[in-house]
Amino acid sequence: MPFIACADGVQLHYRLDGPEGAPVLVLSNSLGTNLNMWQPQMAALTQNFRVLRYDTRGHGQSGLSPSAFQVDTLGKDVLALLDGLGIARAHFCGLSMGGMTGMWLGVHAPERIDRLALCNTAAKIATPEIWNERIAAVEKGGVAAVLPGVIQRWFTEGFTKRQPDAVEAISAMLLQTAPEGYAAACGAIRDMDQRDTIAAVRAPTLVIAGTYDLSTPAAEGRQLATAIPGAQYVELPSAHLSNVECEQAFTKALLDFLTA
Repeated sequence: MPFIACADGVQLHYRLDGPEGAPVLVLSNSLGTNLNMWQPQMAALTQNFRVLRYDTRGHGQSGLSPSAFQVDTLGKDVLALLDGLGIARAHFCGLSMGGMTGMWLGVHAPERIDRLALCNTAAKIATPEIWNERIAAVEKGGVAAVLPGVIQRWFTEGFTKRQPDAVEAISAMLLQTAPEGYAAACGAIRDMDQRDTIAAVRAPTLVIAGTYDLSTPAAEGRQLATAIPGAQYVELPSAHLSNVECEQAFTKALLDFLTA
């Protein structure tokens, strides 16, 4: 099972798929999931890309540092993966928390990023009070304490009824996430505010939003696309996990952007 150590010793679990020598595409997961959240895209993406998926620290099989961390730590984790694998430059696609990581990389490590896809995310999300309540609930009752509310925000009611197996798979990822890792990531999101820096991104950028997304509303996606020079904007009829709810449309939008 492949792991790479970050600067602070945390072991990051990763997986590489697709043809060797092809352009590298990094996929970064949302809060409470793991690298398997990208399974709906893998068959199509691995036709033309060497896909690097990883579990964000505190998620999946990756480790967690004993101290709190911020979004810059998540960005530096990606750089550690690229350095450890000898990858000079890569495309990057992140959803929600993964998109926040992508913003940091686009601003602070532009020499490492070719094209940047920021999905169902925002430069600032919610208020500290909301995140502190989420952290307290998880510390008291585990991730199961927030599961119903999370699933309600992540999928529309219609999709939940039509595709119960897909929703169950995501629910299982949430329940498998260590409460300590989930709470630590909530703290990083709570403290993140990239509104004053995001305009510095110069990589070709795609912003994907969901019309029915309650976590990062489409209006925030449009603001993000407006703030980044030349960014493209695509809105899908989904809630928060647009890559799952609108699998085919999401994959097409991402591939069209990466291969333009």
